[in-house]
Amino acid sequence: MEDFEFIGPNDKPALLAITAPEALATVKTALTGMGYKVHVVDSHLLFETRYNQIAYEVVVIEENFAGGSILDNETLRLVQELPMAQRRNVVFFLIGQTFESLNTMQAFSQSVHCVLNLAELPMLAEVVRKTVAENDLFFSTFRDVQKRIYQKGV
Repeated sequence: MEDFEFIGPNDKPALLAITAPEALATVKTALTGMGYKVHVVDSHLLFETRYNQIAYEVVVIEENFAGGSILDNETLRLVQELPMAQRRNVVFFLIGQTFESLNTMQAFSQSVHCVLNLAELPMLAEVVRKTVAENDLFFSTFRDVQKRIYQKGV
């Protein structure tokens, strides 16, 4: 039985789907240092359960999560197939050896916000700050435009 944990209104929850011990330690340390409340899962089923329970702000997925490959990563597939309403406020990161860090086309093709090569994992904190800030700016601008359109009755 999994422990039940309260998430407060000021908490910044992050979910990690990483099985490589070194990568997990690096990512967990970086996010904890940034003030995130980090949850770690070790299976696809647990990822789905946790993701549906809490409104995470950041999700980091390893390309080979739970021993699979990028082609059969059930967790990544689940994220890719989520309706926009369930992924809108989450910033997704995909880490692995096969990615070129910050390559927007690779991120787009995997339906995530950012990809990061494992060799460049030490720069994760800066990448998270930048990507989250850009996502927040995009959605605040989007909401402002929607509000103006609604007020004009267009």
